[in-house]
Amino acid sequence: MNPVLGTPNGADTAWLLAAFALVLLMTPGLALFYGGMVRSKSVLNMMMMCLAAIPVVWVIWLLFGYSAAFGPDKAGLIGDPTAFAGLQHLFGGFAPDGSDTGKMPLVQHIPAMLFVAFEAGFAMVTVALIAGAVADRMRFGAWLTFSALWITLVYIPVAHWVFAAPGLTGAAHGGWIVSKLHAIDFAGGTAVEINSGASALVMALLLGRRVGWPSDPMRPHNLPFVMLGAGLLWFGWFGFNAGSTLAANGSAALIAANTLGSGAVAMVAWLVVERVRHGKPTSFGAASGVVAGLVAITPACGSVTPIGAMAVGAAAGVASSFAIELKYRWRYDDSLDVVGVHLVSGVVGTLMIGLVASRSTPTGVDGLLYGGGFDQLWRQVVAVLTVLLYAMTVTVIVGFVLNRLIGLRAHAHHEAEGLDDSLHAESAYDFHVDRGRRIPGLGG
Repeated sequence: MNPVLGTPNGADTAWLLAAFALVLLMTPGLALFYGGMVRSKSVLNMMMMCLAAIPVVWVIWLLFGYSAAFGPDKAGLIGDPTAFAGLQHLFGGFAPDGSDTGKMPLVQHIPAMLFVAFEAGFAMVTVALIAGAVADRMRFGAWLTFSALWITLVYIPVAHWVFAAPGLTGAAHGGWIVSKLHAIDFAGGTAVEINSGASALVMALLLGRRVGWPSDPMRPHNLPFVMLGAGLLWFGWFGFNAGSTLAANGSAALIAANTLGSGAVAMVAWLVVERVRHGKPTSFGAASGVVAGLVAITPACGSVTPIGAMAVGAAAGVASSFAIELKYRWRYDDSLDVVGVHLVSGVVGTLMIGLVASRSTPTGVDGLLYGGGFDQLWRQVVAVLTVLLYAMTVTVIVGFVLNRLIGLRAHAHHEAEGLDDSLHAESAYDFHVDRGRRIPGLGG
């Protein structure tokens, strides 16, 4: 039998179980958010792309992905993919003791399998985020293949750099961005947001513009879906950020408050920009502003005070509200503004740590405006640039190879007809009426 390390802390385990459920909810929430943003003829395809991330990621996570992300470090770049392959040594309670097997305990106060599942939720939603940039025009089979390769070659290495800190996994040189560079990314500003946003930009460029874009109107077909999806994402984000403490304590409470504050202020900031620039605040802007604030606070949630969180949210709301319009100027078709919201706000939030971090918070570092000088800021810049360049480079290679081998883009007439019918033989809404026939119940 696998040796068991003590007894799990009941409160911490219960909190992380709840946080895991909240994080997993984010992927269906994103499906609803994105589904409302596309045209009615491709809504099911968009939701399918998001939800498909769950089984694709879990199979890879179970076989070798978790081990490669959180296993003992190999050359400072990746974990040992065989150490916990098939989740061996993890489902019997706790991870085995290092004195017997050379594998250090994963987390001593919660069941190891719970941590595995919690981190899988992060990987799932990160893959799903990229779908927004390629909406309306990517073949579903190609998306599944891309997802499997991307999670293996892009997400897992970056997750190892950011999340596999030695104190957590026992990997002597893991988590170099945090343990060697000493940059701060509490819950995934680099590994999740910048990683997916940079890759989304690459894929949007590789696939090219949608037929008719930007001359044809391609407005969201269901704004209530968008608003409800944003609400579910906000709800799930409390598990995403506060759950990353892995404990039910005061740090989790502060992080939850920061998550609330940043999302709320970012929404207001976005609406103010809309009102000044375009004359009216919109529901779409409100939903987008919330998400921008949540993205930005993700890396900074454990490093700023509630006032600092408001500053992070305000900066993200303003920056992303301007950034989403760059695609029209630079002529790249990022369908659902993954670049403008996730990449830009991810960069804003990661860099704001170097400005408004406070030593009074769990990470214990002062930023420039709190008397810490430029020391933390340059570390944040290096982390941003490293992940940005790595994600873009590898995604270019993966996308180019797949495009040559199997083709990424749906056929033009399928795109024109809508991907729901052409790829899935379904329709979200039955708008069909037989011409010349009286429809029962409609009179006439």
